[in-house]
Amino acid sequence: QVQLVESGGGLVQAGGSLRLSCAASGRTFSTYTMGWFRQAPGKEREFVATMSRSGNSMYYAASVKGRFTIFRDNAKNTVYLQMHSLKPEDTAVYYCAAASSLLPVVVSRTEYDYWGQGTQVTVSS
Repeated sequence: QVQLVESGGGLVQAGGSLRLSCAASGRTFSTYTMGWFRQAPGKEREFVATMSRSGNSMYYAASVKGRFTIFRDNAKNTVYLQMHSLKPEDTAVYYCAAASSLLPVVVSRTEYDYWGQGTQVTVSS
């Protein structure tokens, strides 16, 4: 069992930056592929980024590639999402998730076993 708690969301102007954190409970954090998703009002939850257990592999949605960076610190049981050049269309609730899949990167939300409660990111124009 893994419990995930996101933090770091807030209100930022377009072009600004935010860093989201997701702290995981338990001693098996390094055995999970981690991911970030987001859900805007009236839209489905969508994939943002994923990182392998070792941190050596990552994959991004086309809409955030080059602006967002996912990284993890297994010693601190934490995964991060660094966001730069934020746009109003990035406004959403951001969720981190953990997958016990053996795949190095996981894009499908149905493959994730555990989810955090989400943190709101609002980008003003």
